[in-house]
Amino acid sequence: MELAYFGIATLVMFALIYLQTPVAIAMLLVGFGGYAALVGFAPAVSILVSTIEANATSQSLAVVPLFLLMGAFASVSGLATDLYRLAERIIGHWRGGLLHATILGCAVFGAICGSSLATAATFGRVALPEMEKRGYAPALAGGTIAAGGTLGALIPPSVVLVIYAIMTETLILDLFVAAIIPAALSVTFQIATLIYVTGSNPALAPAGKSHNASEKLEALLSASPTLGFLVLILGGMYGGVFTVNEAAAFGALLAILLALFRRRLTWKTFFGCLMDAGRNTGVIYMIVFGADMLGYFVTITGAPEAFTGMVVETGWPPILIVSAFVLMYVVLGSLFDTISAMLITIPFVLPVIESFGYDLVWWGIVTVAVVELGMITPPIGMNIFIINALSPRTPLAQLFRGVLPFVLSDLFRIVLLLAFPMLSLVLLR
Repeated sequence: MELAYFGIATLVMFALIYLQTPVAIAMLLVGFGGYAALVGFAPAVSILVSTIEANATSQSLAVVPLFLLMGAFASVSGLATDLYRLAERIIGHWRGGLLHATILGCAVFGAICGSSLATAATFGRVALPEMEKRGYAPALAGGTIAAGGTLGALIPPSVVLVIYAIMTETLILDLFVAAIIPAALSVTFQIATLIYVTGSNPALAPAGKSHNASEKLEALLSASPTLGFLVLILGGMYGGVFTVNEAAAFGALLAILLALFRRRLTWKTFFGCLMDAGRNTGVIYMIVFGADMLGYFVTITGAPEAFTGMVVETGWPPILIVSAFVLMYVVLGSLFDTISAMLITIPFVLPVIESFGYDLVWWGIVTVAVVELGMITPPIGMNIFIINALSPRTPLAQLFRGVLPFVLSDLFRIVLLLAFPMLSLVLLR
């Protein structure tokens, strides 16, 4: 009987999402309604209130608004422009040098910003005009920025990793440490992809001019506050000087001071940053509230246990089942934002992963990598639509062709993460 309720609730939830109801609201309504139908209205209200109270006062979840605040003030400080210019001065003379500069800039800025869409949008404004002016192929330029936007999700401090850690009760710092090698692989693979593509067809990306030592030094000095900012935050966390919460608070304060120092902060931009961080915090908290409420309902239906038993009874090799989950996450990543795609599926996927004896930290890294791949996967990859909005003269079909080499290289990287879990876990041993 309970499983029948679960089936109906699942159909209702996806119908609501299809009707463009926000995912958080759909999960909350279905979770609350299902729990009320099975247990009663009063217990459902009690669970909802306690869920909201517990998450709103959670010390672990408190890092989310702080990291978002840090990213918002970093965005108005001109950090993206400085990072891009530094990379361009150093490697701009390579064939496709501006493309490589974009990848490196996206990696560093994404670590500060914490949002794939925001990183893609920011570098779309910074890098696209310059690449168009220098004769780069628009499809490859747009595809590179869209792919570069996905790098930040795996580079600490990542809000996505924080949410996964909280929902799976794993240590945030463990996930940050585990992400170091996979994040480095992400950047390396994207650079290697560019070298291959531009080497195969030099007409796609011309070589730029060389810069002398004084020009490089000037760009380095200009970007030094940004680099110092990252060293302080990440070094403080990994060195044990800060807890993750303290690092988030210190990072937010530093970002505000940096914006003030650069004279980029007016009352308008100050309140704009607060509104931006507050709005994004509200969205993430609502998703967490909805996911928790849905989780309570799903648990009492017995669906996770039934799903786990069904999967195990198939007798399929664990790697085959994990591969099926990976394909599912690629599809979900192209349809939903990263956090929603993870939280909708955690009640079902996690028990299966645990039953196979896999490490949840490793699975978190794989999950984030795969869902971010969905952000650039045809036909719905959201980062591509961001680039298309910034460069409407480049058709969507061309942009998807431009990002295809990165999709293929990301798939290969994910296969490596699946085949060699120690790539994620070696630094934790």
